[in-house]
Amino acid sequence: MRLRSLLAGMACAASFALGGTAAMAQTSGGNLVYLVQPEPPSLASFLSTSGPIGLVAPKIYQGLFDYDNDLNIVPSLAESYEVSPDGLTVTFKLQKGVTWHDGAPFTSADVQYSVMEILSKVHPRGPNSFREVTSIDTPDEHTAVFNLANPAPYMLRALSGYESPIVPKHLLEGQDPRTSSLATNPVGTGPFKFVEWKKGQYILLEKNENYWKEGLPYLDRIVGRFIPDASTRTAALENGEVMYGAYGAIPNIDAVRLRDTEGFSVTTDGYSMINPMALIEFNTTKPPFDTPAIRKAVSLALDREFMIENIWFGYGKPASSALSSNFAPTGLYTGPMPNYAPKADIEAAKAMLDEAGIKPDADGVRAKAVLDLIPYGEDWRRAGEYMKQALSEIGIELELRYEDVPTWLKRIYQDYDFTMNVNYFYQLSDPVLGVHRHYGTDQIRQGTHFVNSSRYSNPKLDALLSSGAQEPDAAKRAETYAEVQKILSEDMPVLNLFELQFLTVYNDRFRDHATSALGAYGSFDRAWIAE
Repeated sequence: MRLRSLLAGMACAASFALGGTAAMAQTSGGNLVYLVQPEPPSLASFLSTSGPIGLVAPKIYQGLFDYDNDLNIVPSLAESYEVSPDGLTVTFKLQKGVTWHDGAPFTSADVQYSVMEILSKVHPRGPNSFREVTSIDTPDEHTAVFNLANPAPYMLRALSGYESPIVPKHLLEGQDPRTSSLATNPVGTGPFKFVEWKKGQYILLEKNENYWKEGLPYLDRIVGRFIPDASTRTAALENGEVMYGAYGAIPNIDAVRLRDTEGFSVTTDGYSMINPMALIEFNTTKPPFDTPAIRKAVSLALDREFMIENIWFGYGKPASSALSSNFAPTGLYTGPMPNYAPKADIEAAKAMLDEAGIKPDADGVRAKAVLDLIPYGEDWRRAGEYMKQALSEIGIELELRYEDVPTWLKRIYQDYDFTMNVNYFYQLSDPVLGVHRHYGTDQIRQGTHFVNSSRYSNPKLDALLSSGAQEPDAAKRAETYAEVQKILSEDMPVLNLFELQFLTVYNDRFRDHATSALGAYGSFDRAWIAE
């Protein structure tokens, strides 16, 4: 059955293409300089979903689909798809005339290789996204047939260039993808080609003159600049050195000021696909966070409303469960759950620790820990300072640690050398895609970023996650996730803090950068600069 959403997306894309040629004389050309904060650890988006990678790689790599701001499917490398009546076969018809940046043709073999050998094995979220895919047939160069063990409608929401990049088989086959040169010299099918990475300064991309979308992209080149200091980033935007900053590149304290400044705008568009959640990951395998009581006490001691209002300037919503409240329309969110008060309850936290036998010493200290902070900007540093003060009130003494991105990723996901880690995860458009990776025993994948670093393992929860991924009945699926949320509110290997609301700050001359639900993680193939 050919889904209506795809047809609507194709009609939208077609109407844009028709109008694009008429506008091209005014919009074609120009150089975009934008903020990439912090500097990416690599450009291997097939290995890591680290935020800074997402700001660059989807301009180079593409997925089978894109998604508009209403989350409708828009064709990308797949021009159409068809789902069999039993849901066990999904057939993708691929675009013709697409070439890789090195000139090699893009074919169904690239799709088969990307999903079965790369995304399903080494990507952080791919093993969940493609968990039901048993094989992919390639009857011809422009057809890829996904064979599924069970229906997986959520998979169709995980096929963007950011989430599931299609990679060149001819450049990766026979290699270890973890050591491939594509990490620093990527080759894709997208609107922009990689040219240069000047460490500590910028990444330069240039227009793909052989891009398969006629008349696109409009921009001649893109420069992603790395500016470590927050105030310098804001100044660069104000004086015209850069035109665009997303995902907290411009701190909220400056964003709310620029919101009312002529020539600049602030938007929350372009984030509808990712569903971000600020959180704390605990190392549940060693003291002091190897017991649920202290993890729940930390949750009770933190004032979520204070953090949102005073650090993120009102942009956010207190977390109240392991699932975002944005899943409420689907019936999957059943919060608020216990131990998720929006305001701090210090006395309840102390009582919980006392009952668990975690008593203060003569100096009032119950436990000591290092708090690792996600190295993505000043807002997170301020959050760490607040947490240090707040947890001291219940006798938990914190030392703050802030490192560069590669060191931080290695510490948390390779070495497991941490006690508690402030981070944010994307819950995405379905729990299977964004939530399961936190908690499943099969997601303890040492060296893979943004999966189960807590090393939490609960066979009962594993069974529920498996059931939730396969259950076609909406009411039964909601019951499953209600039980998931109940268990996680008691065990709390991950403490959700608040539902993030990211801001994009940009020069008004930079247009059509939020046409995709992926926003800054989109391709920018339609973006242009007004004179």
